[in-house]
Amino acid sequence: MERIDELDRKILRIITQNARIPFRDVADICGVSRAAVHQRVQKMFDNGTIIGSGYQVNPKMLGYNLCAYIGITLEKGNQYNSVSAELEKIPEVVESQFTLGAYSMLIKLYAKDDKHLLQLLNSKIQEIPGVANTETLTALDQKINRVLPVE
Repeated sequence: MERIDELDRKILRIITQNARIPFRDVADICGVSRAAVHQRVQKMFDNGTIIGSGYQVNPKMLGYNLCAYIGITLEKGNQYNSVSAELEKIPEVVESQFTLGAYSMLIKLYAKDDKHLLQLLNSKIQEIPGVANTETLTALDQKINRVLPVE
């Protein structure tokens, strides 16, 4: 992975606090040209330093009132890629991790209600070849949702 310098860090600190800030303002704060900011941000996208952009939408505003974390035990660890590919086809699954410990995988998903969650579990997730077991944890509230600080 490519290292970033102090100017990149300064740019990252600014844009992670306000993703809508114009590059012109970032350039003024950093004391460089707007073109320099644009080039550095593009380079950080290209090298994987910045891995996303866009707006976060409140799932509840779209009717998804239930957030759940599902621990998945695979029949075999080498089925991770094929199971992940199938999980990617389920739009309600928003995050997936390959883990050590009690589960082979941990996924995060949103459902409209209990009935929808049951349908996702029984008709989709547990039907994926390689999924041996699932355990569901329902989130009641979220207090922290942030990106790591850039130091």
